[in-house]
Amino acid sequence: MISAPAHLVRLGRAGFVFAREGVFGIVDPTAVPVPARPFLRLARLIERRTTGAADTRLSAALTRLGPSYVKLGQFLATRPDVVGAALAADLERLQDQMPPFPQAEAEAAVAASFGKPLKSVFLSFGPPVAAASIAQVHRATVETAGEPRAVAVKVLRPGVEKRFHADLGAFTFAALHAENLSPEARRLRLIEVVETLRRSVMVEMDFRLEAAALSEMAENTKDDPDFRVPAVDWDRTTKEVLTLEWIDATPLSDRARLVAKGFDLPKLGRVLIQTFLRHALRDGFFHADMHPGNLFVDDSGRLIAVDFGIMGRLGPKERLFLAEILHGFITRDYQRTAEVHFEAGYVPSHHSVENFAQAIRAIGEPIHNRTAEDISMAKLLTLLFEVTGLFDMRTRPELLLLQKTMVVVEGVGRSLDPKLDMWTTAEPVVREWMTRHLGPAGKLESAAQGMAEVGRFVGGAPGLLTRGARVLDQLDEITRDGLVLSPQTLAEIDKAERRRSRWTMAALWVIAALLLWIAFRIL
Repeated sequence: MISAPAHLVRLGRAGFVFAREGVFGIVDPTAVPVPARPFLRLARLIERRTTGAADTRLSAALTRLGPSYVKLGQFLATRPDVVGAALAADLERLQDQMPPFPQAEAEAAVAASFGKPLKSVFLSFGPPVAAASIAQVHRATVETAGEPRAVAVKVLRPGVEKRFHADLGAFTFAALHAENLSPEARRLRLIEVVETLRRSVMVEMDFRLEAAALSEMAENTKDDPDFRVPAVDWDRTTKEVLTLEWIDATPLSDRARLVAKGFDLPKLGRVLIQTFLRHALRDGFFHADMHPGNLFVDDSGRLIAVDFGIMGRLGPKERLFLAEILHGFITRDYQRTAEVHFEAGYVPSHHSVENFAQAIRAIGEPIHNRTAEDISMAKLLTLLFEVTGLFDMRTRPELLLLQKTMVVVEGVGRSLDPKLDMWTTAEPVVREWMTRHLGPAGKLESAAQGMAEVGRFVGGAPGLLTRGARVLDQLDEITRDGLVLSPQTLAEIDKAERRRSRWTMAALWVIAALLLWIAFRIL
């Protein structure tokens, strides 16, 4: 376990880079607690002169700090409630592109992962064609039925797991202390934000899980005529290596080639939007990184998505919530849209449903007075989350990830068709889902599921009662004379807490002194 001083050293280094890149220059001093303002002024002293725009300073600093911080920035781009809309827009520009690591290291990593020589796994293994913070991709060939076949091979960066573990530990340390000091940090649930990032990164660094996501998406979409995913080569996939079919298709970002091949661009835009909503509503499992670099169009006009490291999930309650919200705005039923928030438990019950409906109407009515190309569903959801903050709605990471992805998907769709009508495009998918799940067939299915749950509960009741009795007996033993801690235990707890506080304070003073020394050296 890494100690507090080690975390503080890492965070101090990050703070120095932020100061040098001018990140603290965009902080409002009046929003900073009074005890921290001298440190803010100190940080401004070591700010380097730059011609860069103020709204790009944070992304520049995160890029300099390396892969862990790039991932943190990309993740925070999905949390405008935490960093604010302006910084979230800056962070959306972060590109997960890094210099490739050497070919020899990649070949050695593949051989080590399979425990056999590279030549016994691949007929050929070419140089990297793309490189990111966690992995890079090579084109290779394998033999299938006596014929060579091209594949894409994704290889984990050597040593990346150790680096991420250390940095994520520092992030957790910072979030824990922030929540201890700030009610606003507790409302934003910063510890949960870091834990969500941790889980996301851990999944990204185990390529067997990405392969499983691809397999699940393939099953969900096997009957979809306009979308598919690459096939996984399970025999050549490990924790550190992912092998997929090589995609020969046109990048969705290459508008000129799409036009030259005769594709209907407005239709592609509609297909993209409907595909994303179908995955979110029908399947509750969606690709959460659908930027143009991860999307292709094959010669038959089908969309193909790649890079399934970041996926989003929505449970039945969240899907119902999303469908009813979209349907409420489409039909201008703001009262029902407000009621959904309360029924889902997202807005505390002490607030007024009518007042919340009024706030939602303030978002919806201006949209209905605009032309189709001026209506942004992603912006609507962004405004909705801002309003819910006024009503103490606690942030929902899965809905924020959906909102961030919708911003990207909508932007790609509008790049294909600037006059794309989001409401007309979304309405068939939303209507289909609501008819299926809220109509007579859906209600019968829900009733059947409810009866099955009752049956399982009744069947397990005897065991539940037995376990409950045992728990009550144990609690009675514990509490009969009161739960007592010995004086020695209390003394040890106090000693540990004092030692931790001394280390934290000492490390903070060391970092402050170091920054001050650097400032005077520069000046």
